[in-house]
Order: sequence, then structure tokens, then C-alpha cells
Amino acid sequence: MMDLVVPPGPGVPQGLTVPASDLVERFSRSSGPGGQGVNTADSRVELEVAVDVLPLSDTQRRRVLRALDGRLVDGRLVVTASEHRQQRRNRVAARERMAALLRDALAPPPPARRATRPTRGSVERRLDAKRRRGETKAARGRPAPEA
Repeated sequence: MMDLVVPPGPGVPQGLTVPASDLVERFSRSSGPGGQGVNTADSRVELEVAVDVLPLSDTQRRRVLRALDGRLVDGRLVVTASEHRQQRRNRVAARERMAALLRDALAPPPPARRATRPTRGSVERRLDAKRRRGETKAARGRPAPEA
């Protein structure tokens, strides 16, 4: 088994390498295409890693735990791949998926939005559009009886 390499990106400027000894790979029968070998080949790949063994700083670890909270099972990130017929291709797909998840989770949150006031022109345009729309709807009703 090979190390998992997370390419450099926001939050991981030097990238990240997860040693192969920290990864657990399991294989099982995959549903879907496979022809004659569908009942015999263990082509589905399940790749898992414990978040607490990843070589991360405390800030990065908190960020990953917060971002992947819904995906973690007992503190472990589990990724499955079964879209290919060959086990080798599913192993590659699972590693790419896990690397992408970790890279996205390590990215810092975007800066908070700075509140701004709408311009006078935009407020006037909005109110004018509301007024026109109200007139259009009022014109659809029955005419008022003549007194």
C-alpha cells in the first residue's frame, strides 16, 4: 500500500502525506457492472483513516473535525469507491476522494461578509418595481361597481 498524498492548497501550503501504516483498506463485492466476475471479484474499496493520527497542527485538526463532522464514524474518515470494475482503479478513486475531502476540510473558512447599505437608487428601483407589480395585480380584479 502507498502513502496518501494531499496536494498543496489553502490551509495546507506544503501539502500533506498520510503514511500508509495509518490507512486501512478493506475490499468487498461491489454492486453494479462486472459481467461474469461480478459475484467473485472484491472490487469495492473502503479506505479509512483516523483523524487523530493525521500529521496536523491543533488548528488544522479542529478545522478538519468541524468540516467533516457529519462524515466521521468514531473519529475515523471512511471513503468508499465502487464505480470501476477493477479493484486497482477503485483504490485510486478512493485515495483521490479522500485526498480531496481532506484538502477541502483543511481550507480556512472564507472571510465574514461585510454588511453594506443598499444605495438610494437600488432602494428606489425596488420600491418602484413593487408598486408597478401591485398595480398590475390590482388591475386583474373585478371592476368596482359604479355608484
